[in-house]
Amino acid sequence: MESTSMVRRMIGAATLDVATYEEVEHDTTATMQAGFVVVLAAVAQGVASPVGVISGVVGSLIGWLAMAGLTYFIGTRLFKGTATWGELLRTLGFATAPGILYIVGIIPILGWLATLVIMLWVLVAVVIAIRQALDVTTGKAVLTGLLGMIAWALIVMAVPGL
Repeated sequence: MESTSMVRRMIGAATLDVATYEEVEHDTTATMQAGFVVVLAAVAQGVASPVGVISGVVGSLIGWLAMAGLTYFIGTRLFKGTATWGELLRTLGFATAPGILYIVGIIPILGWLATLVIMLWVLVAVVIAIRQALDVTTGKAVLTGLLGMIAWALIVMAVPGL
């Protein structure tokens, strides 16, 4: 894994650079990089929260895989997007890049505000990732992501242990 390429891509994804999302969408070798970004964001969040690092990493990886599958299914079937599961996996993985800043959540008093801003930032990045991977409008990307999150929440509630 070429670290300069990954760091450059993380910065591009965090700055919401559409070209970066297009690049990782089409680079089939970037899946491991995307997974590493998910892990880094999960570790940062785990350090700053009572959830813990190990359970945060496992939950984030499962959520990443599931959301890629759900957004693939919803986006291609309902909104006629064109993508593969791998393309969504890579773009959604890199969309978590701003989450590395969750570590600032440990700052007393202001940590919760920083966490809220980072959550919103990641949500915007996820919409861009979905839009670029599926080649759909921003509105369809928002709906795909929203329906995917609802579906994932229903699955989590229905399956004990998730």
